[in-house]
Amino acid sequence: MRHHEKVAFLKFFITYFVSVALLILVAGFFYFEQTKGYLLRMEEFSLIEYARHIKMGENLDTFGKDYHHDFLRDKQQYIDIRNFKALNGEFIKIIPMNHNTYYLQVFKSKHSYDENLWNLKKRVIAVQILLLLMFAFLSYKLAKNALKPLQESISKLDKFAKDLIHDLNTPVTSIKLNMKLLEKNPTLQGDKIVARLNKSVHNISELHENLNILLQEETFQMQRINICTLVNEVVDIQKGLYSSINFQVDCSDLKVKLNPNATKQILQNIISNACKYNSQNGYVKIYQKNGALYIEDSGKGIKEPEKIFERSYSAEHSTGIGLDIVKRLALAMDITIEVTTSDRGSCFILRFT
Repeated sequence: MRHHEKVAFLKFFITYFVSVALLILVAGFFYFEQTKGYLLRMEEFSLIEYARHIKMGENLDTFGKDYHHDFLRDKQQYIDIRNFKALNGEFIKIIPMNHNTYYLQVFKSKHSYDENLWNLKKRVIAVQILLLLMFAFLSYKLAKNALKPLQESISKLDKFAKDLIHDLNTPVTSIKLNMKLLEKNPTLQGDKIVARLNKSVHNISELHENLNILLQEETFQMQRINICTLVNEVVDIQKGLYSSINFQVDCSDLKVKLNPNATKQILQNIISNACKYNSQNGYVKIYQKNGALYIEDSGKGIKEPEKIFERSYSAEHSTGIGLDIVKRLALAMDITIEVTTSDRGSCFILRFT
């Protein structure tokens, strides 16, 4: 499953599951509170029934050891008939007797109530966990089914793109070969038109490589590579295209588990942009520091660095789809890219897991 498919799957799954989970938890809470209130009322009714037996002079043996009572002989202030409280592990209720000349105070241990309440909690929690597991499975199935049309559409687009890129291989290769023949022609040495054509051919070739690598995202094979070797390969290519740029490379041994082709394309896009939008006779510095790779240029800087990885981003120095592809390839390989910028240049920092 590709990164964007995983994101779509997780969004659907989390949205549906969290909504249902909240409903289950809220319903469980209200059920618990309602049943708790019912248990308290039953405890109060049992005290009233105990008091009734006392008033009627009936046998109290059926009530057991949890109950006891006493009489309050002194004149009491007004007592609400609804009085009922829990104190020191017992329920207490006061009931007036004989025209309020004295009162009957009845007690019952909270032991059975606490036990019933604990059993209620366990039942509610067990039912909620069971329902959450059931709806988690249902959310997973629904998310998978919802993703199928998207996957089918993407599969068709990928097939079309792969066929298109395959058909472009021949004309792109032919253009590059003919461009090399033109460059070898003594009469065209240093010709500005040929130089511009050469850069345009390079841009077309770069775009072709970007699309080709991007379509391999799903089948990336990761292996331990020395990134500095790839850096030197990319710099050698850029030197031939940007002779006025001063390249400074301080990278000798930075080994990380990545896909070599995708990593090279990331470096190609970032370094190419650093050259394209650099100042006259500027520099590109590439160095390693604390396990990260820094690519620094002396350009005019980036106005909105937080937007440069968006495909729709356009500014005075538009980066096209190159950095959008960089972002997608970096996500696929767990590479974190930070960007710092000022009016004296920009710096891309690649951090590897």
